[in-house]
Amino acid sequence: MQQAHLGKSIKNDMWITEDIEDISTPDVLPELPGFHVLVRPVSIKEKTKGGILLPNSTKDDMSYLTTIGEVIKIGDLAYNDKDKFPKGPWCQLGDYICYAKHAGQKIQYKNVKMILLYDDQVIMKVQDPKFLDPTFNLTKYSS
Repeated sequence: MQQAHLGKSIKNDMWITEDIEDISTPDVLPELPGFHVLVRPVSIKEKTKGGILLPNSTKDDMSYLTTIGEVIKIGDLAYNDKDKFPKGPWCQLGDYICYAKHAGQKIQYKNVKMILLYDDQVIMKVQDPKFLDPTFNLTKYSS
């Protein structure tokens, strides 16, 4: 499979916002049954560095296409299987995690977009989502 060239794509710190009002989470979250982890995808900036306002459709697409989010709730049975998770939970509340591009169930609850994952769909934990570049193009470095 050929990978598309993404050499000029923008990095996460160019489109992820830190505005408090954009990253607020509802006070009361839905109850999570079983092995689920509820994730809030990182919020998207309103405009580009050059001052161009992004349309809502673009921001929505970017928020669902991102593979980085904050853990906002963990189900009561998540990470309890000692055979599957011998070293304990892979993530905790407030952690920024990565997940596969098409993983989980995309939902909207109280006008907030969220992704419902199974506990084993967490790929890795990152310190800050701005440090991760999911558009890294390996073909640029191959010989």
